Amino acid sequence: MTTTTMLAAQAAGGSSAMPILMMVAIFVIMYFFMIRPQQKKQKEIRNFQNALEEGTKIITGGGIYGVVKRIDLTSNLVEVEIAKGVIISVDKGSVFANAMASQTSGTKA
Repeated sequence: MTTTTMLAAQAAGGSSAMPILMMVAIFVIMYFFMIRPQQKKQKEIRNFQNALEEGTKIITGGGIYGVVKRIDLTSNLVEVEIAKGVIISVDKGSVFANAMASQTSGTKA
């Protein structure tokens, strides 16, 4: 084999790995910019739900603001007072945010 034939064969073989490397690079970028931040956010929400206490001001998944009145761990329900004397029961998994934290982090005009 001549030198040019060997170089051409090496060049052709090396270029077949390039698409695989590009796909791996795209996956790594997607992981660090999309998947990892979402996992962190879910972990924060789970920790907040596990640390719920009576009297905590919360926001439910449906956007209802209220105050936790009672937590029933056996049925995984939280009783939330949304107005004076109006108490609703919601699933603990639908409590997403601390109302006090979201009010202080709002935009200022």
